Amino acid sequence: MNHCETIFGSVLHTCNAQLGYHPHVQMLITGGGISSDGEHWEPARGEFLVPVGVLSRKVAAKFRDAVKKEKPSVFASIPAGVWRRQWVSFVKHYGHGNDAVLNYLSRYVFRTAISNARILAVDETHVTFRFKDRGTDTWGTMRLPGVEFLRRFLQHVLPRGFHRVRYYGLWHHSKRDLSHRAWLLLILDKPSGTVGPVKIADLLEALSQLAEIDDGQDLGDEHDDHADSPCCPHCGSERTTFLGERPRPRMP
Repeated sequence: MNHCETIFGSVLHTCNAQLGYHPHVQMLITGGGISSDGEHWEPARGEFLVPVGVLSRKVAAKFRDAVKKEKPSVFASIPAGVWRRQWVSFVKHYGHGNDAVLNYLSRYVFRTAISNARILAVDETHVTFRFKDRGTDTWGTMRLPGVEFLRRFLQHVLPRGFHRVRYYGLWHHSKRDLSHRAWLLLILDKPSGTVGPVKIADLLEALSQLAEIDDGQDLGDEHDDHADSPCCPHCGSERTTFLGERPRPRMP
């Protein structure tokens, strides 16, 4: 694949299904990206952006170099065999389109360490909850003393001001222009292959012409009636159409 700008975000998780301390990062990455010239969407080869084996070696090397630089005393205490072992990065194809993205985000981004649905019973001394064993893909139950349950839960409350979710690539705020380009290119993508790649410059030129017509610049003075048209209360734009007023919700 040629050099391209991809879209991805990372989410920090600190627990496993039994509320144990298990810090790990889950990332959502697009299967492709916008080309370096900003003109085309470059799809990945197959279902993944990079081969899993290559990714595992890259993650191990980056982590090793970071620990060696930032924590030299910790690096010295790690057995050398750790870095010679084969690291495994779990990669899963999550589907296509908005539904796949929303399904991932709703499950992993905004959840807490444990949901109320998993708590089965609470008495004066203990809390009983269910968990899923990923190894056997079965559900089990665990009963913990109340103090131990609180200890496990509170160790996953992040410090104030800590960012649990971080965005990179086209999702970063500095790449909003490229993000809009990618959005337009994906909408206009033709999977059948009967139509050639859409040039973003041609698309922007067409949108600009439509905007000029909408502004009345090419229609003569008789269409210059912005003074009577409503303005957007947020941005002040006059290119708006009044549809109606939304009724206020009734107070209980």
